[in-house]
Amino acid sequence: MPDRPRVVALGGGHGLAAALRATRRYAGELTAVVSVADDGGSSGRLRRDLGGLPPGDLRKCLVALADPDNEWAHAFEYRFPAGDLEGHPLGNLILAGLSETLGDPVAALDEAARLLGATGTVRPATTEPVVLKAEVDGGSVEGQVAVMTADERIRRVEVVPHDAPAHPDALAALARVDERA
Repeated sequence: MPDRPRVVALGGGHGLAAALRATRRYAGELTAVVSVADDGGSSGRLRRDLGGLPPGDLRKCLVALADPDNEWAHAFEYRFPAGDLEGHPLGNLILAGLSETLGDPVAALDEAARLLGATGTVRPATTEPVVLKAEVDGGSVEGQVAVMTADERIRRVEVVPHDAPAHPDALAALARVDERA
């Protein structure tokens, strides 16, 4: 049997999760490097209320790497229908709680991955949350949701802060990807 490739997938949202679901079947080593610019929905609320990394895209990637029959994977996607928790997926709350109690968002990701039986590793692209900012015809807009819904023509997009440090594990995975698996 030929060597199974090392794969590093970069991105966020539903697209990255879909790619991971397919890639987990053939990759020998799989690392998801996930954007942490999300400021909408549950992630935006948790980011505003608690600080730290927005958990939504990280959660989606963890679930994509989990065995589809894992009950925790289904629970992580459960969204509360009403009350103060309305719209929050359980997995976002678990990741936020693990991050707070363990004091480290990467340790939280690793513990959640263990719970989910994930095949592969999920890492944030940066060690701190970042904000998307776009120059548009009428000035500028800040935030992923604002950029995504801007009515004006987008002329330039940047990440703020522009020098946000990449997560060391993400850099290490990228350095290993060309090595023979």
